[in-house]
Amino acid sequence: MSDNPFRTYLPRTPKESMAFMLVIAVISVNTIPVVIGGLTSGFTLAMWTGLLQVMPALLVAVVAVVLLTMKPAQLLTSRLVRPGDSFRAYMLLHALCSVLLISLVMTVVGTRIGARQISTDPLEQFAHLWPRNCTIAFLIEALLAQPVARQVMRLHHQRVDARATLAETRQPSVLLAD
Repeated sequence: MSDNPFRTYLPRTPKESMAFMLVIAVISVNTIPVVIGGLTSGFTLAMWTGLLQVMPALLVAVVAVVLLTMKPAQLLTSRLVRPGDSFRAYMLLHALCSVLLISLVMTVVGTRIGARQISTDPLEQFAHLWPRNCTIAFLIEALLAQPVARQVMRLHHQRVDARATLAETRQPSVLLAD
């Protein structure tokens, strides 16, 4: 076991990392575009059903962009975090760096997917759209998606660790001959 008491909140294996990322992506794709779309065109049933039609494409785009921005976000976070900073400080800065980079790309890509056309509008309106989109994404990531994903990991690790402890206690002890 690690000395890190927060180890239970974060993925330990590549498979867990993928599950962690998917939990965050599903929450994000089901909330961020709805808030942004609602603020842009009004919170209507037509807006919501239109988003439901493009959510699979948004999910694929979000996962791809997360994978592309993962290393740069980690590098940026490592430049801002100092030894001795708390787990919460680290997680908050990492979420901020990730959202900053992801929102730069998704402001253009997400708008094009949502509009179902490739146009220059997202680029022309970028200075207006990006600060709002980044703020919405950061708030949802920091207050909803990340905490839920960490709790999913914590519950998963509690089950895994309990099974490992149970398996250790069930194994017969081996007696060494003198």
